[in-house]
Order: sequence, then structure tokens, then C-alpha cells
Amino acid sequence: MSERIVVDPITRIEGHLRVEVDIDEKGVIKEAYSSGTSVRGLELIVKDRDPRDVWAYVQRICGVCTTVHALTSIRAVEDALKIKIPRNAHLIRDIMNEAQFVHDHVVHFYHLHALDWVDVVSATKADPAETSKIAQSISSWLKSSPGYFTDVQNKVKKLIESGQLGLFANGYWGHKAYKLPPEVNLLAVAHYLEALDWQKEIVKIHTIFGGKNPHPHYVVGGMATPLDINSDNGVHAERLMHVSQLIDQAREFVNQVYIPDLLAIGSFYKDWTYGGGLNNYLCYGDFSTGDIYDTKLYRMPRGIVLNGNLNEVLDIDLKDPKHIQEYIDHSWYTYDGEDGGKGKHPFEGETTLNYTGPKAPFKTLDTNKQYSWLKAPRFKEHPMETGPLARMIVGYASGKEEIVNIVDDTLKKLDLPIAALQSALGRTVARGLETVLISGWLRNDMDALLKNIKSGNQSTFDRTKWEPSTWPERAKGVGWMEAPRGALGHWIDIEKGKTKNYQAVVPTTWNASPRDHKNTIGAYEAALKGTPMLNKEEPLEIMRIIHSFDPCLACAVHLTDLETNKTTEIRLG
Repeated sequence: MSERIVVDPITRIEGHLRVEVDIDEKGVIKEAYSSGTSVRGLELIVKDRDPRDVWAYVQRICGVCTTVHALTSIRAVEDALKIKIPRNAHLIRDIMNEAQFVHDHVVHFYHLHALDWVDVVSATKADPAETSKIAQSISSWLKSSPGYFTDVQNKVKKLIESGQLGLFANGYWGHKAYKLPPEVNLLAVAHYLEALDWQKEIVKIHTIFGGKNPHPHYVVGGMATPLDINSDNGVHAERLMHVSQLIDQAREFVNQVYIPDLLAIGSFYKDWTYGGGLNNYLCYGDFSTGDIYDTKLYRMPRGIVLNGNLNEVLDIDLKDPKHIQEYIDHSWYTYDGEDGGKGKHPFEGETTLNYTGPKAPFKTLDTNKQYSWLKAPRFKEHPMETGPLARMIVGYASGKEEIVNIVDDTLKKLDLPIAALQSALGRTVARGLETVLISGWLRNDMDALLKNIKSGNQSTFDRTKWEPSTWPERAKGVGWMEAPRGALGHWIDIEKGKTKNYQAVVPTTWNASPRDHKNTIGAYEAALKGTPMLNKEEPLEIMRIIHSFDPCLACAVHLTDLETNKTTEIRLG
């Protein structure tokens, strides 16, 4: 006899996610159900609008992974209208995206995910001198004295003694699944606080090149960024040097704080092998060293790996209706007035809302029917995982030298095989490794931009096809990118200068999808299955696995059960 456990909402993510799992008498998860409980329908809001303005609307899909929807939307319009942007504009866009990656991954590790592995309260029992020794043995980071860690420990003690843990209030402190010694917990807590200060600096790159953060500015045809090293009215020499300094500081923090902490913490959890899931990996590819449409020049290669087979990388065509389809058999939508039974490629996609779920308050969802606002995207009817692990797996299978080297070196340090990456912990390690790579690309792209500017090339915008009078009567385009959370695609259909149809398939739609027309489960649901839980009242294992994906769900309607019932329900926050 199984028991249903409900966790709603999953905290320390963007948006609203409900997870229901069935556990057996031994506490092992037998079935899992991922439900997105928010909907806004931005695809409907941009219908009939000027395609040049759509990026500003869809960028509001999210404020955490800010900039990514704007960039993808801009690329979709440019693909439809066959617009080629200046090289400087491409470099600036990549610099902004790379800065977003580094910021997002560091924040995710420390502020969203680390506390699934780090026991904050345990840090009060640490010997600061021993923490100092550990810190100095793994990094040359200057803030590593016994006095420094004593000060941090005293701050945490005051919070606990006051009865108000503040930032650290929501946690299962003392849970038996925690394995770190107090000294390593103290190290992680100290760097958690440092990362709070650091993260507000790197986003200044967006304000310099894009005017503000969150939601920096873009423009179809390039960037609205005036480059003029001798003018106070544009991005001049002083501001460019500031960006360079921010990049160097970011690389230092990644290499001296983030990665040493990641490996130190990971070494204590090498035997926690749960959360692998589908073993199907999807990457659209990004960060081209040349033309954005030449996938051969991508530092992150495009491809598909099925069933964990590293000996074969399949191609994916985002415009091929046989490659990508979205199903709605377990989603609160209709296609052509029907509840499901068929998939649609995003060019033909619909956003027709059809909520058939229970009215609040309710105990559990009827997971045999529709149970999520997320659709179920599939590659040739295969559910896929996307994100940092997928990028590392596809890059490794593709033989991308940078990726192969950093993966092999890290696995050697941890004394683990490549298969160990296919887990919740491996997903977290993969995120750190790509942060190292991207912070290096960030430096390279900034150097390339500075070289262009010094040579006299300051062009960032091409207005050749800006006016609608230069556009065809009908045009379709797809914009894609690798966002921090995975493969992101926007599809646009333009008719008579207006947006006829628009569809966005985001990384979390792939990962958090409900069951499809064949009742095939998505990445979250697959990753949770087979996981043993030590304490059903404190589902730390569920949080570890879900957080390893770094969920990002748009905020809007939140369905909440306020009624006590016989099922086990966990409330966080």
C-alpha cells in the first residue's frame, strides 16, 4: 500500500511547483508527479503586436533568469527576417549572457541548493581554527583566517539564540541525510554570505551594456549600446575597464570560492547516487565564435544523447515538426478543442487554457487526468533533460576538448566514473564545471570586443531591415539559446508586420513536464523515482533532486490546499 506525500510549494526556486510522490512501506518513491501551478499566457499577450517589441514583453516571463527570453525572442525575429547583426553586437550579447550564467550558477549553488547538503545549525559547533585550515588547504582565497570564521559563527549563533534564523529558517537542520562535519558547514555558511555581497556586482555588466538589471535592453538588428571610448554619452573607456574588472573578480570568485567549495562538499556525498532520471539529454548549443547560425562554431555543441549512450550524438532541427512536439494529455490546455491525443510543433502551437483540476482547497491532484499548467515537450516522442548536465554530457560525447578535459580532471579528483554525473550531485557538479568554462569565455569575448573597438570598429546595430516595409508578407523564425537552466526556444510567425503566433518552450517545461500521450514521465518525475526517504515528514531527498535542476516556473495563479487531511503534506515557508 503506497502513501501520497505532497510538497507544495517547492521553495528556493523561481515560481510555483507542486510535487506529489507515492512511497511504499519502506519509504522508497515509486511514482512521482510534477505540477506547475502557475499560468500567465504571455504568448497570448504578444499576439498582434509589433515583432520588434515582443522581446520586452516575453522577457517578463522571468526576473531570475533575466535577459534570456529577450535574447531568444530577438534571435527569433532576426531569424524570420534574415537579419545579420554586427560582430560587436554578437559579442555584447554573449558577454551579457555569460555574465548571467556565472551569476545564476553561483547564486543557485549557495542560495538555492547548497542548504540541501549543508547543515547551517551544525556550523555553530565548528572549530573556526580547523575551518581555517580546511579553507587554506583548498584555496588561496584571502578570507580564511580563524578570526574571520569565528565572526561568521558568532553571527549564526546570535540568529539561533534569537529564535529567528532569518535566511536560514526553512531547513531540516539535524536531518540524518546531512554528512558534512561542522567545520565544512561553517565554511559553506561563510561563503553563502560572501556570495550575497558578490552577486550584486557582476550584474553591473548588464547595466553598462543593457541599461539596467533585471530586464536589460535589446534591439532587433543588434544592440542599443553606443560604443565610444572618448564620449561621456556612450560606453566609454572607463566603463569598459569596469566591465573587465568585474569579469576578473567573477573568475576569481568562481575559481577560488565556488569550485573549491563544490568539490569539498561533493566529496562527502559521493555515495549519494540518486536523482539521475531519464539519461536522455538535449542541448540546442550556443556561444558561437562566429555566425550564430553556424552550429559548428558553438563552444557548447548542439545535440541529443539518448539512453546515456555517449557513443552517438543525434542532431536536432528546431524547425522540423517531427523533431519537437508538445503534448497536452496531462496538461490544462486544449488543441483544436480537444484535450490531447496529438502533439504540435511550436510553429503550429496553441495556448488555449482549459483548467479541469480540482477547486481549492483539495488534498491531492487526480494524476490520471490533467494535473499541470506545463505542456509535455518531446524530441521524437522522447522525454528529455536539459541544462548544465545535458550540456556537459552532449559536449563530452561530441568530443569537445575543453569539456572533455574539465570533466575528466574533476572526476579524477573525486575518484568517480563518468556515470556518476548522472545523478543529482552530478548535475550540481556539472553546473560548476560549466561556470568555470563560461567565465573563461567571458574573458575571451570581452578581450575580442576591446580589440574591435581599438581597431576603430564601434558598430553595434544594423538598421537595414528595421522598417516593416522591408519585410516579407509572411515570415517564420525560431530563436534559441542555452539559458542557465537549459535549452530555450522561441518560435514566431509574422504576418503583415504583426505577430500572428508565438510559442516559447522553456527549459523547465522540458524538465518538469507531466506525463505525455503515452503516459511517459518527464525528467523531474523520472529523477525522483526509486529514491529512498529517511523521514517522510522532512523530504530533504525530494528537495535535493528537484533543486539540482534549478527550477524556474513563471509566477501567477497559485493553487494551495489549506485543509488538513490524511495524506502527508509538507508546508515550506
